[in-house]
Amino acid sequence: MLDLAIIGGGPAGLSAGLYATRGGLKNVVMFEMGMPGGQITSSSEIENYPGVADKMDGISFMSAWQEQCFRFGLKHEMIKVKRVAKKQNGEFEIFLENGKSELAKAVIVATGSAPRKAGIKGEDEFFGKGVSTCATCDGFFYKGKEVAVVGGGDTALEESLYLANICSKVYLIHRRDSFRAVPSTTEKVKKNKKIELITNSVVNEIKGDNSGVCEIVIKNKNGEIRNLKVPGIFTFIGLDVRNDILKDENGEFICEMNENGQVVVNLKMQTNVPGLFAAGDIRQDAPKQVVCSAGDGAIAALSAINYIENQH
Repeated sequence: MLDLAIIGGGPAGLSAGLYATRGGLKNVVMFEMGMPGGQITSSSEIENYPGVADKMDGISFMSAWQEQCFRFGLKHEMIKVKRVAKKQNGEFEIFLENGKSELAKAVIVATGSAPRKAGIKGEDEFFGKGVSTCATCDGFFYKGKEVAVVGGGDTALEESLYLANICSKVYLIHRRDSFRAVPSTTEKVKKNKKIELITNSVVNEIKGDNSGVCEIVIKNKNGEIRNLKVPGIFTFIGLDVRNDILKDENGEFICEMNENGQVVVNLKMQTNVPGLFAAGDIRQDAPKQVVCSAGDGAIAALSAINYIENQH
């Protein structure tokens, strides 16, 4: 039996793994389908993590986290978790995609969130063929070309700046006339001559052919239509919480959730189910910042250690 199962390998999951193993738990497994790192690995620039003075891309930033956590004994299982259940004897059962299951004394869920679909006609058809949610991953393919970005938050503006270093022009399309990003980022975007702001507008349709995206149709609040010939469009319009593993066989959540599908926790990252903890973007009121997710993971791990010790 596992001492602790950690589901998710982003900053919250890795931090939880570090504090749990360094805190004395011997059999700690992190379940993460791909390489650990989480959403931040797709970020083009990190400059606000305390103690890290140099600007870094997300992949470089997170690589040291993995090495550090594994050095203390954290194990990584590259398999998808289908759901988590608490048994009558107090143990947790982790149901895996391969049909097998693992037992654990405690569980930390740090599955985070995923980029939300924009709901634009043609988005699904051309996803991966000109439609992307990761400028760091796909921006290079549009070197010297024009691209469009949809969104008005920090991610949309940051990735617009990143793309402006690669592409000949970036059209930033937002449904409102003001942006939700931090003022310093907004100011950088407005001053960048390679970024054209298209506000009070939405993308109605993404058009293309066998080779991929070739045109997008934009409609402003007055009903005027504008067609842009671009081979790529990047959408950054929010995140969906990855909470499916917390549903039972009947589709009911096993712990308390808020109206947005986020896990309700206290300051110790405890859910209303003893031994079940949540950390990072999946929990209520998550600031969606790496430093906060890391703090969540540390708190959840310390709480899990205390819970396990008190079960004896």
